[in-house]
Amino acid sequence: MEVVLREVHDSDLPVFYRQMSDPEAVRMAAFTPGDPADPDVFAAHWKKIRSSSDVLARTVLADGDVVGSAAVYGEPGEREVTYWIDRAYWGRGVATAALRGLLAQVPERPLYARAAADNAGSLRVLEKCGFRETARARGYAQARDSEIDEVVLTLDG
Repeated sequence: MEVVLREVHDSDLPVFYRQMSDPEAVRMAAFTPGDPADPDVFAAHWKKIRSSSDVLARTVLADGDVVGSAAVYGEPGEREVTYWIDRAYWGRGVATAALRGLLAQVPERPLYARAAADNAGSLRVLEKCGFRETARARGYAQARDSEIDEVVLTLDG
């Protein structure tokens, strides 16, 4: 399967909305911007992402199909990676390939990532891409409406 990244197009947003409205994926992601199934929250979130000079957002394509998004955001020295892959593509190497592609476009280090402690798939992707656990914390997970354990990971050099 060929995985490539490209700039986000307007036509990608309805696909992202469908992907981010999947209850199982939302629960696993845990840390979401408000209610991602709310079209107004979704639209505001993506408007902010696309208008910020501090965000590098990319659409993830697998064999030409839009299967998710990946981004780097935040202040220099504190930048974080994030990604969202359609659940139909979980476990197929797409997230790992997408994150590796994103990391190749963003040479600055360190980069950080956060994941719910029980999100084994995402933690595995981050570790395959060179991130190492540097802290554990508790944070409010909007998608679960509770505080949960999260893992903070760092990619150096």
